[in-house]
Amino acid sequence: MQTGKPLYIQRKHYDYPDLPSGYQRTSVPLAVEGSLEGVRIREVHLEEDPGQYDPVSGSVDFNRSGIPLVEIVTEPDLRSPEEARRFLRLLTRVLEYTGKVRPEAGGAMRVDVNVSLEGGGRVEVKNINSVKGVYRALKFELQRQAERLRRGEKVKRETRAYLESQMITVPMRMKEFEEDYRYIPDPDLPPLFLEEEWVEEIRKRMVEPPHLREKRLVEEYGIPPSAARVITSERELADLFERVAKEVNPSFAADWFRTKLKKVLNYLGLRAGEVKFSVEQFLSLLKMVEGGRISREQGELVLRELVRKPREPEEILIELGLLPLEEEELGELIERVLEENEGAVEDYLRGREEALNFLTGKVLKASRGRADPREVVKRLRERLEERRGKD
Repeated sequence: MQTGKPLYIQRKHYDYPDLPSGYQRTSVPLAVEGSLEGVRIREVHLEEDPGQYDPVSGSVDFNRSGIPLVEIVTEPDLRSPEEARRFLRLLTRVLEYTGKVRPEAGGAMRVDVNVSLEGGGRVEVKNINSVKGVYRALKFELQRQAERLRRGEKVKRETRAYLESQMITVPMRMKEFEEDYRYIPDPDLPPLFLEEEWVEEIRKRMVEPPHLREKRLVEEYGIPPSAARVITSERELADLFERVAKEVNPSFAADWFRTKLKKVLNYLGLRAGEVKFSVEQFLSLLKMVEGGRISREQGELVLRELVRKPREPEEILIELGLLPLEEEELGELIERVLEENEGAVEDYLRGREEALNFLTGKVLKASRGRADPREVVKRLRERLEERRGKD
């Protein structure tokens, strides 16, 4: 994307309740001619946030009025609500990766959408505050415009508001043309001169965007695209993965990130950046599971505790009574189960393989999750075959 310099601030004039000064400060384009995954970005500029006008009640919320914001303007390359939703999700991830946009901050990103069908005027729907809201507003507006055109009515050029509670759009004002804004240079704000060296320094510090990182993880670590997408959904999650993937099998680690860690985070309502456990603690847990010292099920129980209250996995195992059984303990447990279930033993010796599953379940239940299922099956089969040889 090309950066423009110097940066002049202008006054954009319009008369509306959300703007008591009668004008909005807005810059000339800060950058132009960019793109993101095939969607062209016309320009990026700075402007001040106006108030938020509610056309139903007639009230205005001035809490955010005057706060500077960045406006990203795309070319008309999006052809459906689904495409718009996909693009916004990617753009949100890219912005979050910079560390300058907090996903948990309400109103951190708001969207104005322009909608038009052939034969109708362009309609702008203002200040939609969620990706879901954008999708629903577009679905409604497309249906509304199509219905008017089908009936032979005009779709007039206007600005509308999206009412989230009713999932509809309502009129706000007639849509202005560019010349109606009467742009003039702001006499109170001098131009900003952006040195090329400063711009290049920032460019070098920029983090790898999520969509490119996702592709690299697939190529570099050989993990499935579905796992890479989950891992790169948060920058901190991807950073953690790349650190542990150097110590354990990347495919094994990717599966744990996708099916275990993300599941626990979602259940507890946490983001990866909010967890406090160390890389070493998490890596220690993965090595225990990968090496077969504890089962996947035990590992998931430890992971939940690790996320809730970080400490050494070994300590959590002791607290939960999940330390793996010693060989002697497991042997004694198997002998007791065999003695208490002679009927199942006889069934196995007569060729009923399902009896082994029954006995395995009994041992696992008696061990309270401390026994490795694979080791239990192996040891049980050995003992039963010994019995068969004696008979």
